[in-house]
Amino acid sequence: MPLESTRPESSPERLTSHEVRQRLQHERNSRLAQLQSVADARPSATDDVLNAQRSSAKRVLKEIDAAFERLDEGRYGDCQRCDRPIPVERLEILPYVRACVGCQHLLG
Repeated sequence: MPLESTRPESSPERLTSHEVRQRLQHERNSRLAQLQSVADARPSATDDVLNAQRSSAKRVLKEIDAAFERLDEGRYGDCQRCDRPIPVERLEILPYVRACVGCQHLLG
């Protein structure tokens, strides 16, 4: 997906680099807060749940870091499997996603 330095009124389907960075930073902050919350939790019978939450947050943080790298390299917004643009609606919901819906299950 092409990124622009400013968002033209005639092209609302594009995200600027600044917007992408803001969305990714928001996701990163949310996951870091989640990790802190898990770390602060008291040990209990829900340790398996806490471990799953910790693993999930760490996995997403890696995906976010990879999305920042793709953005810096000019590859952000393109599916890593089919090279087609990922719909902006998908990127607005999951700004760190690396594949279109059709290819996501193939990338794992």
